[in-house]
Amino acid sequence: MSGRSEGTGLSGRFRRAWRAAVFDDVDLAVRVGSVALPNPIMTASGTGGHSDELGAYFPLTALGAIVVKSLAPEVWPGNPSPRVHQSGDSMINSVGLQGPGVAAWMEEDLPRLAAAGARVVASIWGRRTEDFAEAAAMLAGASGVVAVEVNVSCPNIEDRSRMFAHDPRATAEVVAAVGEHCPLPRWAKLSPNVGDVAEVAGAALSAGAEAVTLVNTVLAMAIDVERRAPVLGSGSGGGGLSGPAVHPVAVRAVFDVRAAFPDAAIVGVGGVRTGVDAVELIMAGADAVQVGTATFRDPRAPLRVLEEVESWCARHGVRRLSELQGVAHG
Repeated sequence: MSGRSEGTGLSGRFRRAWRAAVFDDVDLAVRVGSVALPNPIMTASGTGGHSDELGAYFPLTALGAIVVKSLAPEVWPGNPSPRVHQSGDSMINSVGLQGPGVAAWMEEDLPRLAAAGARVVASIWGRRTEDFAEAAAMLAGASGVVAVEVNVSCPNIEDRSRMFAHDPRATAEVVAAVGEHCPLPRWAKLSPNVGDVAEVAGAALSAGAEAVTLVNTVLAMAIDVERRAPVLGSGSGGGGLSGPAVHPVAVRAVFDVRAAFPDAAIVGVGGVRTGVDAVELIMAGADAVQVGTATFRDPRAPLRVLEEVESWCARHGVRRLSELQGVAHG
């Protein structure tokens, strides 16, 4: 029958009516610290662009929030190409945080996101603590930005280029500096490449972060065996692994931080392709979930994951998403 929805046996009109009947009773509203969101699904920084690019595939208002690609105070060119390498069903990237800078983003991209009705989380990064402070100050009066995600998973050139997120003290200094210059809620995006991610999370929370985002990419490298050299243009710098391969790493990090900080706000991210992946992170202790690498293969992935979370809840008799939060802890 023409117009039949794949896998449902229902026409489009009847499928919409069925969805309304089934999902009306599912309350997906969440809070990430002081930030109230209509549902838990967001884009992940670096995978949905700086502006309304994904609006060509679905209404941006449908998601809990849009997290934009990380911004420095100034224009940043990023790393040489090639920047992306497929590794199985995952990806290694060394894009190098290319971006237009906060000022240009506020002038050109933020208005487009506002016009689309998106709830915006601005991600910022820097090479010095002062860079984060400068970016935060520029965002202080940004209309439509609901939170600032502080991407401390980047090199600190004042500490032998060690990542801020690898040092609890450096992480705390950055989070505190951002708070001194910007009143918006702060979410600290942390690296999994540490011995104890809960220790770093504790430092960020103690410094004023309302939430921690767990996790960024895992350090990785691919070698071209014909050239006998690294595949990516960053050379010996390697890149960051994302996608399905890191999902269990993200689940473990969320679980451990929730166990250490029962009242903390946590955003889970890493290898989310399906609604079940998102539900798993929520059961581990996440309040909300970001969808990243899956978007490169399917730009509608964040919306599809949201729909699958709704469907999972409806099938399992879950009327409030909060019923699932942290249940894996017993």
